[in-house]
Amino acid sequence: MPRYVGRFAPSPTGALHAGSLVAALASWLDARAHGGRWLVRIEDVDAPRCVPGADRLILRQLADCGLLPDEPPLYQSTRGALYQQALDDLASRGLAYPCGCSRKAIESEWQRLGRVKPRHGELVYPGTCRPERGGLQGRAARAWRLRVEPGVVHWNDRRLGPQSQDVAAEVGDFVLRRADGCYAYQLAVVVDDGAQGVTHIVRGEDLADNTARQIVLQRQLGLPTPQYLHTPLVRDAHGEKLSKQTGAQPLDTGNALAALAAAAAVLELDVSAPTVGDWLAQATQQWAARWARPAMAASDSPA
Repeated sequence: MPRYVGRFAPSPTGALHAGSLVAALASWLDARAHGGRWLVRIEDVDAPRCVPGADRLILRQLADCGLLPDEPPLYQSTRGALYQQALDDLASRGLAYPCGCSRKAIESEWQRLGRVKPRHGELVYPGTCRPERGGLQGRAARAWRLRVEPGVVHWNDRRLGPQSQDVAAEVGDFVLRRADGCYAYQLAVVVDDGAQGVTHIVRGEDLADNTARQIVLQRQLGLPTPQYLHTPLVRDAHGEKLSKQTGAQPLDTGNALAALAAAAAVLELDVSAPTVGDWLAQATQQWAARWARPAMAASDSPA
């Protein structure tokens, strides 16, 4: 079995908050519990949303909490050539195609079909620009999409258990490069996980819905599928996921032990120690007792 490689991949749209520390801590603990390597990847491919200096702030917050990567951080903004290479490969095999549809056009098509079906604020793509349906039909290409064939993707989440999704029916042909020229999250994350040899992904439960799409893309690119563990979400007083969009406050790492203790409570860990180093050592032992063996069992084989 390949040596464990994990990663934490924040987007520099602002400082870490209490919810993002939960994911960072869990990812770090899982790597340390398995004697593996832990990487940090700055997911700044969506340049319009990035805040200048947020990457440095995030790295400082992680360092305050003793969460130091084993290699210098990787920046997605430097890797456009690799994403384009993957897109070109998919296109050359007929697995990706240009799309001229705006959101309004997609909504109109669903209304015409009488099957409006919003999904997390987006509509399932109806395949309007597929080559066999006439392609762009004179329209300018706005984006590139992955051709997704019908079929249920199965995988096992180490915390949530067996999962499945029919990506074709529930998402449709999803975007690989956006209309603004930015490479989509799904493409960038799959290419980078493959290039960095990531074997285990530990991240927030809000990202679990992305997993099936990423597995589909991994298969099309001939990349291995990592094992997944999605952590509990931190919620605000109204039960909403704590996020920058809902007004989450920047994480105060001036008292790192307090910040770590709050994250540990979400992960159902009970740790008490006088220093950050001692705290992390105890937390690693507790995490290993709960999660190490299941994580190192035979790798998932989604059907």
